[in-house]
Amino acid sequence: MPTAIPRVARKAAFALTASAVLLTAACTGQSNSGATDDPSKDTTINFWHAWSAPNEVKAVKSLVAGFEKTHPNIHVNVVGNMTDDKINQALRGGGDRAPDVISSFTTNNVGKFCSSGALIDLDPFFKKAGIDPETTFPKAMNEYTRFDGDRCTVPLLGDAYGLYYNKTAFEKAGIAHPPKTWSEFEADAKKLTIPQGGTYKQLGFMPDYHGWESTTEHYFAQFSPTYFGKDGKSALATDPAFEKGFTLQKKLVDELGGFQKLERFRATLGDEWGPKHPFHTGQVAMQLDGEWRLGMAEEAKPKFEIGVAPLPVPDDQADRYGKGYITGTIAGIAATSHKQNAAWELVKYMTTDTDAVVGFANDIHNVPSTLAALKSPKLKYDPRFRTFLDIAANPDSTTTPASINGGVYLVTIQQFGYDYESGKVTDLKAGLRKTAAQIDTDIAQAK
Repeated sequence: MPTAIPRVARKAAFALTASAVLLTAACTGQSNSGATDDPSKDTTINFWHAWSAPNEVKAVKSLVAGFEKTHPNIHVNVVGNMTDDKINQALRGGGDRAPDVISSFTTNNVGKFCSSGALIDLDPFFKKAGIDPETTFPKAMNEYTRFDGDRCTVPLLGDAYGLYYNKTAFEKAGIAHPPKTWSEFEADAKKLTIPQGGTYKQLGFMPDYHGWESTTEHYFAQFSPTYFGKDGKSALATDPAFEKGFTLQKKLVDELGGFQKLERFRATLGDEWGPKHPFHTGQVAMQLDGEWRLGMAEEAKPKFEIGVAPLPVPDDQADRYGKGYITGTIAGIAATSHKQNAAWELVKYMTTDTDAVVGFANDIHNVPSTLAALKSPKLKYDPRFRTFLDIAANPDSTTTPASINGGVYLVTIQQFGYDYESGKVTDLKAGLRKTAAQIDTDIAQAK
């Protein structure tokens, strides 16, 4: 049975994207060639990462030990528990103690990393090694490691989002299988909701954007939206997927009791990372969440059987059922590093060596980040975890694109979501146009 450690660091990093991490190309001084060191000679490189939980730190050490065994001349100095802020400060400053290789939980910052020149373009290294990223990594993961033609990062394990459901509650409600379309989901959510006084004995699903992982990008992924047009402008007001996504969520809010009632109930529930999470306790029957939730839910010893399935898709996209939202951890090489060839050897091993990726995935209990690792017989997992492996490998799965100002545009969309679900904004089309204009303004100011 896999267990999982919550990615609190990633969530904290996302919260900072609206104001954090100011990188400048002038500070980093990126070189197009840069790598002049001889990786066959005895050398030491610095690897900074964000993991901090004991089992995660142990897993990183095991991963690095495997690398040093195959590359005895390259020694790796590992520094953990590094936030993006700390990493970015070190990338700007450089020096012997600065990282040569970095790992971040925050895919939202890929656009900043690439456009600033803080991390080098890895395409020349992939070409020299004869590795094709397009056939090595799942489509969505391959997409979120690039920005504006620059592949400055590479996937290092991933996260896939799906649907957890209370199988016991489903049986009591006479529901035979998890919903595959949003109309089925809507019907099931209502059927699973049991009122009690002015609140709920059981809520079919918590639709609020303030809920646990029910963010706009996680919802909208099932509609396959295009966030930006070819001109670089926000497509929020022109791609029908967004209007459909907001409409669906608002309908769920209204039909399950209304925003105020749902928020009052949500305020009484446990937090996302503790054993009293409302899905663990049975207070919420369906939960949108990542692969780590399975282990956490089982550790809480729930009084029901847990089911796992892909999230539903729009009714007119039923043939795409099985897709989901993908994100994950990224790795890159510092532009200030004078040991970029040695650094590439570590990055290549951690991210493309099948056994290394599988071993790390087994230890961290995240989704492997190469197509070969996803199919490896050496993977160890609860059979239900297979759902997330399939979502990761599904070419229809989507992610959110990199932007020059990081995840600011996602924060802006989420804020509009709060206003729309609460009734503060009633004209959806006008609101989408205004929000799109704000996104365009923010990006223009960041250039």
